[in-house]
Amino acid sequence: MHQTDSLLLLISAPSGAGKTTVSQGLLGSNPRLRRVTTCTSRAPRPGERDGVDYHFLSRAEFERRIEAGEFLEHADVYGDLKGILRSSVGELLESGSDVLLNVDVQGAATVRAVMAADPRLTGRLVSVFLTPGNRSELESRLRGRDADSPEALARRLDTAAEEVRRWPEFDYLVVSGTREEDLARIQSIYSAERSRSARQRFEWGNQP
Repeated sequence: MHQTDSLLLLISAPSGAGKTTVSQGLLGSNPRLRRVTTCTSRAPRPGERDGVDYHFLSRAEFERRIEAGEFLEHADVYGDLKGILRSSVGELLESGSDVLLNVDVQGAATVRAVMAADPRLTGRLVSVFLTPGNRSELESRLRGRDADSPEALARRLDTAAEEVRRWPEFDYLVVSGTREEDLARIQSIYSAERSRSARQRFEWGNQP
């Protein structure tokens, strides 16, 4: 009999480094890897479905759950609260699925601390930091999006410099190349972590 304990793959990167693109590629290539549904305090937009796109909570309910310690990670994003419930992650892991999280550096630190303190989650985290090789490369990518004013661009780059200094907190560092290279490298990490002996439950017998 051969089974593999499930894991949580966390990817963090400075804004513009490509973590969303890599995450989409991983989800499309690995049926066992699942995206956890995030909670938000904002109202649904046209076409969004509760429990599918987001779990839509009132601000009061969201804050109650923060006080109760129900979130694995949460943040105030431009006035709207967003967060990931511990129960949502735990249910996916216990069902045998692997979980993919795409969070910023501060969120990664919170996830790391919570998972280390929760016996159900200890040992399941694999964290990857993805970053361009230098500030100039990140600036070029951000300018290519043409989405920020010069002031906003400068703030993003300064924030990125602070985030990159924290790369040693992660299990793996991936210095970004092309989208295809980034996806291949992180896919290799995921595949290797799935094969770690510590995650295996293997019995060698006479049954096929």
